[in-house]
Amino acid sequence: MKALSVRQPWAWAIIHSTKNIENRGWPINYRGDILIHAAKTCTKKEYQLSIEFCQDMGVVIPELISLRRGQVIGIVTIVDCQFSQVASGWGMPGQYHCQLENPREITPIPYIGRLGIFEVPDDLVMEVVA
Repeated sequence: MKALSVRQPWAWAIIHSTKNIENRGWPINYRGDILIHAAKTCTKKEYQLSIEFCQDMGVVIPELISLRRGQVIGIVTIVDCQFSQVASGWGMPGQYHCQLENPREITPIPYIGRLGIFEVPDDLVMEVVA
């Protein structure tokens, strides 16, 4: 199954909150269900900046230590991806805004992420998605 690595706490916000836009500097042409992999890396500075942004969106995120990292944590459906010069909700200006729907939490799967869209073996996913 296809997967996309997202840094925390953004991965958490996609699966557990209202984050329905994933910002990328490149277009995602894929449409359909995709695994959300919580990247291993998250600096304290990145986390602090995300707290401020999420507060503006009315979302309180968990403490950094409690966020899963280096694991596939859920599934979401990519329904569209368009470039925008304008900030809107979760969308940042000058980025491709990938519209996400139907987030679902799964039993976490430890896995090493990659850049871009990557494949996670079906046998790992079938055990937790069924």
